[in-house]
Amino acid sequence: MSDAEMEVPEPVNLNEPFNAGDQAYIIVSSAMVLLMIPGIAFLYSGLARRKSALSQIWVVMMSFSVVVFQWYFWGYSLALSSTATNGFIGNLDKFGLRNTLGEPSPGSPLIPELLYSFYQMQFCAVTAALVIGATAERGRVIPAMVFIFFWATLVYCPLAYWAWGANGWGFQYGVLDYAGGGPVEIGSGVSALAYSWVLGHRNEKMMLNFRPHNISLITLGTILLWFGWLGFNGGSAFGANLRATMACWNSCLTAMFAAMTWCLLDFRLAKKWSLVGWCSGTISGLVAATPASGVITPWASIILGVVAGVACNFSTKIKFLIRIDDTMDVFAEHAVGGIVGLIFNGFFAADYIISLDGVNMEATGGFLNQNWRQLYVQIAYVVASTAYTFVMTAIIAKLIDLVPGLHLRASSEAELLGMDDDQHGEFAYDYVEVRRDYLAWTPAEKDPKQDGAVVIPQHGIDGHQELADSAMLRTQQGSKAGSSAPGTPTNEKDSSSKAPAGPAEAPAAPTQ
Repeated sequence: MSDAEMEVPEPVNLNEPFNAGDQAYIIVSSAMVLLMIPGIAFLYSGLARRKSALSQIWVVMMSFSVVVFQWYFWGYSLALSSTATNGFIGNLDKFGLRNTLGEPSPGSPLIPELLYSFYQMQFCAVTAALVIGATAERGRVIPAMVFIFFWATLVYCPLAYWAWGANGWGFQYGVLDYAGGGPVEIGSGVSALAYSWVLGHRNEKMMLNFRPHNISLITLGTILLWFGWLGFNGGSAFGANLRATMACWNSCLTAMFAAMTWCLLDFRLAKKWSLVGWCSGTISGLVAATPASGVITPWASIILGVVAGVACNFSTKIKFLIRIDDTMDVFAEHAVGGIVGLIFNGFFAADYIISLDGVNMEATGGFLNQNWRQLYVQIAYVVASTAYTFVMTAIIAKLIDLVPGLHLRASSEAELLGMDDDQHGEFAYDYVEVRRDYLAWTPAEKDPKQDGAVVIPQHGIDGHQELADSAMLRTQQGSKAGSSAPGTPTNEKDSSSKAPAGPAEAPAAPTQ
């Protein structure tokens, strides 16, 4: 066959069906959502104590590494494959991003599927980062990363498919979940609660005077989250359109009214204006806006902010009632906030808000459009998402905990030492101090130690000192047993004279 007879396919411009402005907006929105992940890291680091501050940053950032692989490998396909026929989870048609290039995305015809998959990856990553805060101050980090891979596969992917998959049961049922009240907010809050339940309480002897160690970091994390959330909620319109603008407006309204509400509720008890309260209220409002900001009216967003601020503030007491140490209050802020936002959609969803994207022109709202059915659809979705998430997360965490070498919980000695030292050997504040316990320090001695002398740490809190002494005693007994071979006499008097000082010899704790 001659060259003239050979047919050469003409190149096709895959960008032609799509608006360049819409694509640019979603690419920028993806970058904004990615910025939420270091925001969560800083937030969690500030909320933790100094001795575990760096560990919280590490687990959040490493969870992103795990999710990027999982989402590329099979996560996107399992979560949002358009060819799956069941209502529970996607198939592997898009495995390794196969068949994912220039076709209109299953989420919106406004953007190509390759861009849609990248944008949705950020949602999974943010959710995983929120969940992993449950490891705070007592969780081993490598088992937690193994957990994140299986959790993303068996919890997040089904939840995302229910809400946004073309054949997901929630989508087919008519659930209104704009940007992830189920997959992201209920998924993160309830999963963190279940993981905390399997992990167990922190040691109560180490909880004296517990408080966030760096409020500036908390504020920085909150601001990064707020900025990213405008890409999270605005970008969920999948184009530079009026619905995206409305979502950004509603997000700010809900967040600020929730922040004011939270501060007022805190002031009634402490008679002080709390910046941590402002940050908590802002986040709870943004959470509530996630499923609702592209669905409800601006005046309803103001009501939503007040209700979310009240509901999430009082929900911080739930962990004490059910005796689960949800250290970062992920359940109170994310699960409860997401549930409130989803329920609001049943009442205040408006068809003219939903149709502002120019795509959903035949949308049906909630009670505002006399669609009385929408409320029980939303409630059924909330119940199913909550129950599935808790049970499946607890099962995954427990099974991983049973694997040799993957025990989720760090030892008591590691908890006393701090996760930074025990798990990483790096510290957030090396230039500030040597010891990282609140009140755990030893006054300087008049006589300096000789070179080679062993310095035994003395802790100002009695419970901490007891743990330190018991660890030292076990170490001493182990070394003594190892050095005493059969037939070799030991000098008990000499060894006892070198025993570390007990609690009675420790310097008194400073008074405050």
